[in-house]
Amino acid sequence: MPTPLPAQPPAQPGRLAPEATFWRQALYAGVRYGPEAWVRYSPPFFGWAFAAALPEVRATVLRGLRRIHGRRSFAREARDVADVFATFASSLTDSFAAGVRAGAVVRRRNEGEEQYLRAAGGGRGRVMVTAHTAGWDLAGRLLARTKQLDVLLVMQPEANAEARALSDAARAQAGVRVVHAGGDPLASLELLRHLRRGGVVALQLDRLVPGMRARRVSFLGAPWRVPEGALSLAALTGAPILPVFSRRLGFLDYELVVEPAERLPRRPTEAELDAVAQALAAALERFVRAHPTQWFRFREEP
Repeated sequence: MPTPLPAQPPAQPGRLAPEATFWRQALYAGVRYGPEAWVRYSPPFFGWAFAAALPEVRATVLRGLRRIHGRRSFAREARDVADVFATFASSLTDSFAAGVRAGAVVRRRNEGEEQYLRAAGGGRGRVMVTAHTAGWDLAGRLLARTKQLDVLLVMQPEANAEARALSDAARAQAGVRVVHAGGDPLASLELLRHLRRGGVVALQLDRLVPGMRARRVSFLGAPWRVPEGALSLAALTGAPILPVFSRRLGFLDYELVVEPAERLPRRPTEAELDAVAQALAAALERFVRAHPTQWFRFREEP
């Protein structure tokens, strides 16, 4: 059965917290006006600085890596934790650069693009599930180049409104339209209309908005929960669910891993919903086991 989650208001970050406006403004200025060498090579140093300054987040990342690998040597674990923060800082910089830096073009390499083309959905659009990995907010736009499809990215709103506005503006300039989950009660109607017009709705599989319904699955050998939104949209519209995960290869250079589509009938049984939820979790597990430092697990949820 789906599990309702209690509604909790997001905590407001401090001025110097990593999600605060100050850092987004600094990133925006550096990406837009800084020399290319600075934009290309400086982000890992900022990522490492945040790793050093945020021991609780660093510990969460380490616990996530241990779920994948088990315990390893101190040096190996420290290197992988540092790689997670460095990759996150680099991919966030790429996301801003794609929107605000003149001439910036994100290169795309696809693994399984035929799966994307095959999941045409009979004119009913596609529900794309992704995760908080390197380049996740650009993945839908990169795939959309194939057929010039219209992509809506559904994401949890950041606690800081000014920081959110800066990030959304940069994504919009890069061609990524954002709908914030949990904000407008009519947003779900917009998503349904978008799918029925043949568009793509992209949702994160590893983020749970307060109050969102979820389904229990097994992930990395332990109980887990995935949001039910993608399943509901697919059942209501007949659109296929397409798992798409991204990883960073270099500056503005990404590979997209596209898994076979999952489908649901219009009136799915609990067993059918559970089976598809588990298949989506298994697809994410395959990706994070193959590319563990490309997954940004900074929170304990779900």
